[in-house]
Amino acid sequence: MRSFFAPLTIVLLAGLSVAADEPKPAAPPKKEEKKLNWKPLFDGKNLGNFKKTEFGGEGEVKIEKGQLILEMGQPLTGVTWDKEKAKELPTDNFEISLEAMKVKGDDFFCGLTFPVHKSHCSFIVGGWAGGIVGISSINGQDASENETTKYRTFKHNQWYKIRVRVAGNMLRAWIDDDEMVDVNLKGKKIDTRFEVDTNKPLGLATYQTTAAIRDFKVRTLEKDEE
Repeated sequence: MRSFFAPLTIVLLAGLSVAADEPKPAAPPKKEEKKLNWKPLFDGKNLGNFKKTEFGGEGEVKIEKGQLILEMGQPLTGVTWDKEKAKELPTDNFEISLEAMKVKGDDFFCGLTFPVHKSHCSFIVGGWAGGIVGISSINGQDASENETTKYRTFKHNQWYKIRVRVAGNMLRAWIDDDEMVDVNLKGKKIDTRFEVDTNKPLGLATYQTTAAIRDFKVRTLEKDEE
């Protein structure tokens, strides 16, 4: 018996054959990722332009497996950029990025102090018993009490990517892909808390906490990013 579907099958197969022979449209060219001109601040081998910060009661500072280790202090441990080389640091239109891990302790494992125009401030990650994030200080109010205050849980032995950006009047900061700070500084006074004044012009500190730091770097923003 002749199949009713035979002619239809032949037509479909013919159509498929024609379609298979047709050239596929070229895939759109992938956009090239912009090459960001990051410059290392810490090379994983030695402190370079950093020196151990003399807070008083600071823990050990060492380098292990390419990581900067800040041992628990009483209360602070940190490193500070050589003040004689402060002119090498940008003060506007730049980003600083690093990865930080809380190893031991339950307070801030990253207090990043950095220049902002003619002043300085600190991005505090995990302060006030481990959960507060924010900028210290704005108009005399620290990270626990100003408009940048956020709350977040941080796990031990987990890397977090931390990034700050200064561009004109805008100060922004991220942890991983989450924007934590977006503040307009126009007309506002910013400065560091007196406890970390010795971290100026650029420094890292921990509070009664051991931390590991890696991939610490800086870059100048392109004009279309400002």
